[in-house]
Amino acid sequence: MARMPSAERRRQLTEAAIRAMTRDGVARTTTRSIAAEAGVSLSVFHYCFASKQALLESVIEAITAHYVTVVRQALRPRATVRETVRAGFGAYWDHVRERPGEHMLTYELTQYALRQPGFEHLARRQYELYCETFGELLSQLAREMDLELRVPVPVLARYLAAMTDGLTLNVLVLGDARGTAGLLDMVTEHVAALMEPAAADRRPLNSDPLPATPW
Repeated sequence: MARMPSAERRRQLTEAAIRAMTRDGVARTTTRSIAAEAGVSLSVFHYCFASKQALLESVIEAITAHYVTVVRQALRPRATVRETVRAGFGAYWDHVRERPGEHMLTYELTQYALRQPGFEHLARRQYELYCETFGELLSQLAREMDLELRVPVPVLARYLAAMTDGLTLNVLVLGDARGTAGLLDMVTEHVAALMEPAAADRRPLNSDPLPATPW
């Protein structure tokens, strides 16, 4: 077996774990089956991950990174805030359609962590990561388009995390793609309305600067 840097080996095993858990479920996936999926020995697995908690945290972070990369690329500034926000939601939803099993796995990971003694912190970390991710994306968008948010970033980030979480589960269950498009349009309008040009950009075009105060 060719030697590989430990960070790269961890990524390989994490992706193998995602495939195995998506196929077999979290509870039925073993360290042996993950090692087999990755094509490495069991000793290599234990060298890279000291515990199952460490593996699951790596899985949660990797799944989140999968769709964040896609959304971040789609969030490049467009003609309007609405078009930009809608492109971000559209990219996320394309990812859900392309990898439904991976998104189903995120809910299974949450339930597994909440029910398994000693793993509860993983569920909290999972949702904290969602909020942190949305906060980073919102801050990036505000910087690039010179926007001000009408609510604090942490509040809007948590709202978006809760909204997309519920909507994703709803559609994974009901499978209503056309209805989802309408919901995304509605959420886009709401989110775009909470963003406005920075203060300097809101001055009317025909307004003159205040005259200098005579001294």
